[in-house]
Amino acid sequence: MLIDKYGRKIEYLRISVTDRCNFRCIYCGVRKNWKWLPHNEILTFEEIEKIVEVGVKLGIKRVRLTGGEPLLRKDIEILIKKLSKIPEIEDLSLTTNGFFLEFMAEKLKKAGLKRINISLDTLNPEKFIKITGVDGFSKVWQGIKKALKLGFDPVKINVVIIKGINDDEILNLAKLTLDMPLEIRFIEFMPIERNGIWDKKNIFTIKEIKNILEKFKPLIRTISSGGGPARVWKWENAKGKIGFISPISDCFCEKCNRLRITPDGKLKPCLFSNHEIDLKPILRENRGSLEKAFIEALKIKPKNWGNNFIAKPMNLIGG
Repeated sequence: MLIDKYGRKIEYLRISVTDRCNFRCIYCGVRKNWKWLPHNEILTFEEIEKIVEVGVKLGIKRVRLTGGEPLLRKDIEILIKKLSKIPEIEDLSLTTNGFFLEFMAEKLKKAGLKRINISLDTLNPEKFIKITGVDGFSKVWQGIKKALKLGFDPVKINVVIIKGINDDEILNLAKLTLDMPLEIRFIEFMPIERNGIWDKKNIFTIKEIKNILEKFKPLIRTISSGGGPARVWKWENAKGKIGFISPISDCFCEKCNRLRITPDGKLKPCLFSNHEIDLKPILRENRGSLEKAFIEALKIKPKNWGNNFIAKPMNLIGG
């Protein structure tokens, strides 16, 4: 088992398969003048598979593919098919911005993907452009409907709430759960160093969000799937659920069960930590072992996020 020095059992591996993204979201840190990683710096599917195979032997049970935008990675369904055949993996999921989902959802489903998270911060097409830099709301919405039609379960919608930008849509976003079997997950705005808009004043806390929803209708505590940090509630008779993720106002670091792999092969013990272990020399030059790298990551995994900034853009870490 992978157990760190604070007694946390690590079972969850998030893997960023590419730094490429077709969006330029205001909170990500790659709004302009960004140079993508050279292709030879990005892990191959075979290298990712090897990392996962070692990870599951040590206790990894859940794997999530992220980016950048993972659906920009050519033949991503081939990687999903490879990973879905690893018997120790109990949960294989993917996070996407949804832009290409309508046309790729069937391939992903056939490859063995069971559930999916889609980022969507607004229901207003004009505001969507302001947040993402792309006129793509209709494509994302069609992708969400296609995921539901194909039977992905659950389909989760990640919503980052930023004061003064989309906090006026909290209730309307949550109301989607009344008639659709979605899990709308509200996430507090996090301090990413290079996004240019970070300010504590822009945080809309989960407590504030929950108060808005409770005024509409009392919430009932329920459960989520996937073993993540969300606290999940629902309205009576609603088809969907509402999740709350509070990394800033109510830190859940003591329950953190994850490690991260960056697209260029760095093993990161914490989203907010600058400490990384480079796996490429192990994979490409046979210098060291992946098992030892995982164990070393446990030693440097911090107790909590320590009020640090996320130093790298999210596309280089994995959202």
